[in-house]
Amino acid sequence: MDKLLKDTVEIVLNKIGDDINNIVVERAVFGLFFSGVKLSTDHGGLCFTPVKEIPEAVCCPSSAAVMPFSGKLSDIPVKQYLDDIFCDNVLRRTLGIAALNALSNLIWEKYDAENKPIMNRDAFDEIDVNKYDKTVVVGSLIPMLKKLIANNRDFTILEQDPNTLKKHELQYYAPSEDAHKYVPDADLLVITGVTVLNDTLSDLLEMARDDAEILVTGPTASMIPDVLFEKGVTMTGGIVVTNADELLDVISEAGSGYHFFGQSAERAIIKKGGE
Repeated sequence: MDKLLKDTVEIVLNKIGDDINNIVVERAVFGLFFSGVKLSTDHGGLCFTPVKEIPEAVCCPSSAAVMPFSGKLSDIPVKQYLDDIFCDNVLRRTLGIAALNALSNLIWEKYDAENKPIMNRDAFDEIDVNKYDKTVVVGSLIPMLKKLIANNRDFTILEQDPNTLKKHELQYYAPSEDAHKYVPDADLLVITGVTVLNDTLSDLLEMARDDAEILVTGPTASMIPDVLFEKGVTMTGGIVVTNADELLDVISEAGSGYHFFGQSAERAIIKKGGE
């Protein structure tokens, strides 16, 4: 069990209190790129859809084994979704994290929260890559890679699947299992939020320098960042859902950020200590 997520769930439950018992998940959608939920409070949350982690889902019988509750995902207590964050089924974990992100959205709007999102800000725009001598990017984060290459910076890409990288990016590639060789030297560490889903984020943060600038970004990381900040993260970038039903309709039709930003969801950042 990832302690980072466990502690985050505990914070969410403490902030919402007994009201949590009245909240259910009204809708749940698995999309090609993103999966999401809508709560009975009208708040929504997203998570990356881990398609590559379910290669066995290639026919009806095996797909049914991967997601055994299809058709029975609505009107379920949200606490049940939170429990699924810690199960072995990656798709149930996906919806659990989406529910956690939706509850974070609820807390920012209706409950006490020290760290609140700054809307309509892109995390990559906040970083001046020329300030850092050595950057490590965990995941194929294309906007950051373009920025680093354009500024001729010294950086390494840690990626599980090198096929996600373009030919000119491969010279910067290192396998993700070699993180211990690169992360401790980075003064800028940019991490995909998918590491929240696959339980690798905690290890990466343990390896990082105490004085490193650390950004964790992506829809999966769109949660209350209190625990992340305690672990050394200095900024998070995520997605705040503004119209849950509309967003779920879009992602159910294989929509991506290009289809919903500025309409049913917005980019947002949270900085440790505020602006």
